[in-house]
Amino acid sequence: MASSADKLSLAMVAGEPSGDLLAARLLSGLKPHLPGVRLHGIGGEHMIAQGFESHVPMDKLTVRGLLAVIPRYREIKSIQNQLRDQLLADRPAAFIGADYPGFNLGLEEQLKAAGIPTIHYIGPQIWAWRGGRIKKIVRAVSHMLVVFPFEEEIYRQAGVPVSYVGHPLAEVIPMVPDEAGARAKLGLPQDANVVTIMPGSRMSELKYNTVAFVQAAKLLKQRDRSLRFVAPMAGERQRQYFLELVAQAGLQDVEIDLLDGQSHTAIAAGDAVLVASGTASLEVALFKKPMVIAYKMMALEWQILRHFGYQPWVGLPNILAREFLVPEMLQDAANPQALADAMWQQLSDAPHRLRLAQRFTDMHHSLLRNSAVESAAAVLKVIGRG
Repeated sequence: MASSADKLSLAMVAGEPSGDLLAARLLSGLKPHLPGVRLHGIGGEHMIAQGFESHVPMDKLTVRGLLAVIPRYREIKSIQNQLRDQLLADRPAAFIGADYPGFNLGLEEQLKAAGIPTIHYIGPQIWAWRGGRIKKIVRAVSHMLVVFPFEEEIYRQAGVPVSYVGHPLAEVIPMVPDEAGARAKLGLPQDANVVTIMPGSRMSELKYNTVAFVQAAKLLKQRDRSLRFVAPMAGERQRQYFLELVAQAGLQDVEIDLLDGQSHTAIAAGDAVLVASGTASLEVALFKKPMVIAYKMMALEWQILRHFGYQPWVGLPNILAREFLVPEMLQDAANPQALADAMWQQLSDAPHRLRLAQRFTDMHHSLLRNSAVESAAAVLKVIGRG
């Protein structure tokens, strides 16, 4: 380990945009305590804005889907090996893996074995699937940073030092969302009945979810002609692909306002949200909105994944609540009629909406910490600077 702050180095890897944001937040909390620290490894634009030096463009690592990794395996493995050799020579004070467990845990295992402390930020969801991974985590991770309160006990029982640092989204999203402001920003009437549609930001998610989501919107519109639909698009590629899928299905007549990003504004403006399973469902819960969680994927991938699950829920709001607070519809169950019926219930049951808002408010409070400060404090402790 370096003996002074100006020689201190910390290595990090983020392999996806979500990890880049997570790592950048940690860096913002860390830098005031480590003036002159060298921050390097692999990261994205938000980490680079914090003074991070990325040896390889982050998009070289970004792969979507279980099966998409296979043709890229040799390239990604080569990047991992080169980075490992560089870090073993450089001997950073610690290595921090920002999510991306398939790559980072393997690297962490080798670095930890060589005496370099390793920190992993966001515990892999071993409570949802692939619980056997805990054995590798024990070998690979010196300290785990988790974003859900219930995860602490899981890692503690396994003998992995752990810190609960809160979920960054709980800080970003206001406790009382501004629905009126969001509607004004999107040019929606204040008294409109608004449904937000979020089929996913990944191309694979759009491929399998879009048509069913839009067909459900068409069925809802037949029940209530006053309904307005908005759908945030993660980028121009996603927008064009969404339109292409809608056209192929002959659904151009379904009026949906496509937004450039603005996912939080779209959620805040909605009366209810039809959302693909994933982090977006947690965002909807933090905005205190009723929702239906749905997900479809390649049939082979579904057959593989469905045998790994350990609990009856896949949506984060339901996992945190330990019950089906909101409906989940997966694969064949995520058909247009079922989605429309479930969404109608979310829109029309006023007492249910009030109960949900209270449960989601309690959930929000449980996830709220200063994650930049908490995560930085944990890192400083590991490297002996806390």
